[in-house]
Amino acid sequence: MSGPISVQLYTVRQALAADRDGTLRRVAEAGYRAVEPYDPLNDPKGFRAVADDLGLSVSGTHAGAVLQREPAEVFEAVATIGTDKVIVPAGIAPEEFTTRDGIARAADLLNDLAVQAARHGMRIGYHNHWWELEPKVDGRHAIEVLADLLAPEVFLEIDTYWAAVGGADVPALLGRLADRVIALHVKDGPVVKGEPHTAVGAGAMPVPEILAAAPDARRVVELDECATDVFAALAESHTYLTSLEGH
Repeated sequence: MSGPISVQLYTVRQALAADRDGTLRRVAEAGYRAVEPYDPLNDPKGFRAVADDLGLSVSGTHAGAVLQREPAEVFEAVATIGTDKVIVPAGIAPEEFTTRDGIARAADLLNDLAVQAARHGMRIGYHNHWWELEPKVDGRHAIEVLADLLAPEVFLEIDTYWAAVGGADVPALLGRLADRVIALHVKDGPVVKGEPHTAVGAGAMPVPEILAAAPDARRVVELDECATDVFAALAESHTYLTSLEGH
């Protein structure tokens, strides 16, 4: 595993909106030493100061704004919060992943952003939901076709739960995508659209097999909607993952 277990802060978005500093403190108290923000433009200097005080590194950031704003503005904020990994989490129309031409357009967009990111010393990544897995193009999941068309410097952050919901055998998928995947969203639950998530280890996902298939990828916990107290679930997830990986 590359670096300490991280948490996608979208998991605690409501608490974060009410009390950013207190919420980050609770994340640190749950055992996390890294975070993955989702809105780098929101007070990046203040965020960095609090994260530094709490000993939280930034493993990467989701930055959908890079598709809507001047990319240089986004890259500047990302540098301030302290990472070089800029992840596009959505914003490309799901129907683009249903045809080879659409996937090629998505790849061109990401490759162009990667050129711009490189000027700022950064890398672009892409994060999937189920709609890049459900469509098959030439017998392969759309995300695999996309991976073939991406420039070498563009990485993938595979959301393992949404990949499973989209019909993938996740360990096998990770094996095929190999070094392209530098981060995993690790989440658990019933593997059904619309149902809330659980602490990692308490649901139906084959978490040990998934982690074994991508041993060097950063583990990022995310619970989009949680069936239990979210901070308790985050702490349980950290304990479970730490027990599996021995650190």
